[in-house]
Amino acid sequence: MVAEAIKNIDSIDSSMAQLLVRGLDPELVRKLKMRAAENGVSAEEEHRRILQEALVLNENREFADFLMSMPDVGEDSDFERPREFPREVEL
Repeated sequence: MVAEAIKNIDSIDSSMAQLLVRGLDPELVRKLKMRAAENGVSAEEEHRRILQEALVLNENREFADFLMSMPDVGEDSDFERPREFPREVEL
């Protein structure tokens, strides 16, 4: 099933492909338009950039770079696991 879907995708002429996304939350569309305005581009261009970043640019990204891009939130102690000794087992 997946192989057939991939085969169909590869057969599409994508030189000027279009994508229509239905059923979006109006708040999400508003945020997209706000982000586009902040970047000085159209909502369509912002949508292209988001897809490009999410699907293409991250393919070649090193895992260390990904980790370093994460926001610094909290202290290391917030993420520490409690040290619990294993329970005793009767044999």
